[in-house]
Amino acid sequence: MNRNSEAAPRAMAVVPPTGLAGLIERSIDLMSLIPHSLIALIGRFAIAGVFWRSGQTKVEGLSIDIVEGHFQLGWPTLSDNAVDLFREEYQLPVLPPELGALMAATAEHVLPILLLIGLGTRFAALGLLVMTLVIQLLVYPGAWAVHGTWAAVLLWLMTRGAGLVSLDHFFKRGG
Repeated sequence: MNRNSEAAPRAMAVVPPTGLAGLIERSIDLMSLIPHSLIALIGRFAIAGVFWRSGQTKVEGLSIDIVEGHFQLGWPTLSDNAVDLFREEYQLPVLPPELGALMAATAEHVLPILLLIGLGTRFAALGLLVMTLVIQLLVYPGAWAVHGTWAAVLLWLMTRGAGLVSLDHFFKRGG
């Protein structure tokens, strides 16, 4: 019997892949270093902007666009256009158009603010996900690609939370 075959197996040295395989592996390793908190912060701001802008179309007397630097402060009131939109285009079952418009305008202002500051993030994201599902299933079923993108961001925030740059994190670690 060969003497080497009786010996304990030797540990094989791991040689990092070279060439294209090595480049791909190193690239994946670098991508995995992107912190969740950065992804969550970008996601929170992006999805909050989508819903905030929609909410702004439903009110008069208050207009805030941080990105474009437009501020008109005042007491918001539900616009007639918002109610008409719910009556003519959205036509949600069961909900009267006035109530639907008020609920949507309120949610599209309150929930994005909660996302921006990272307070109750998982529940704010859940509320916006429910709105997204209603919009997808009852209002614009053909817009599945856009709504799917929104849903992916909201599901990420629901499952992973707001990250380090948030009031959720501040309160969780005890202030």
